[in-house]
Amino acid sequence: MGAGGMLAHDLLDVLQEAGADVVAARRADLDVTDAAVAAAVVRDVDVVVNCAAWTAVDDAETQEDAAFRVNALGAAHLARAARAAGARVVHVSTDYVFDGRAGTPYAEGAPLAPVSAYGRTKAAGEWAVRAEAPDHLIVRTAWLYGAHGGCFPRTMARLAAERDELTVVDDQVGQPTWTRDLADLIVRLVDAGAPAGTYHGTASGQTSWCGFTRRIVAGLGTRTRVTATTSDAFVRPAPRPAYSVLGHDALRAAGVDPIGDWAARWDVAAADVLAG
Repeated sequence: MGAGGMLAHDLLDVLQEAGADVVAARRADLDVTDAAVAAAVVRDVDVVVNCAAWTAVDDAETQEDAAFRVNALGAAHLARAARAAGARVVHVSTDYVFDGRAGTPYAEGAPLAPVSAYGRTKAAGEWAVRAEAPDHLIVRTAWLYGAHGGCFPRTMARLAAERDELTVVDDQVGQPTWTRDLADLIVRLVDAGAPAGTYHGTASGQTSWCGFTRRIVAGLGTRTRVTATTSDAFVRPAPRPAYSVLGHDALRAAGVDPIGDWAARWDVAAADVLAG
């Protein structure tokens, strides 16, 4: 579900390359806020992957009801429909369910403490999936980039071509994650028959937005300087987690390898993402 998005596009590619029989539902095909439509669309499937989400983080601060309808009620409708169809549901969630104040990677079972409207609606969506579909895989991710949508690396590459200097925050830390890698991880989780529960689908290691930008620019061959600043210089309506590093113990316990180091994976992804 949400087949028009950046992650879903790569997920479709991975599944089709594997020879899977896929039904892709875009927003025009499936309004996740309509329980009857959700039930009809997932009636004859084995696995439902919910990539549909309200992801306009700042807009959610003034439109939390609308975000809740997609991120929480929509998740509930799909999870309920999946259970009725005897299907496993994979629900994509986010680091924003945490408060971002940790100093070590968040464990899968760490207490949820969202500090933004978007985070609250995604936390509610997790709760709904757990309540409605016992056979669930909740996969939290963060700092996604890919070839099939607007994303941070493509924005930075464009700006680097236009400017001599880029100023980027250095006090937000996370794990840049290629949507292709996340799609592959989701398929591996399902194929492994991983136990129902919560998993973290992020690259390994960690960096700041400034560190990520330096890696991006280094591969472009430009003379653009990248300088560090703090989040105070870029105040946004929704608070951003200062620390978004997620641990991968549940993956290892299920016998599924986490995604590799963020920098190595960017080096593999860069040409595809920036060309996209």
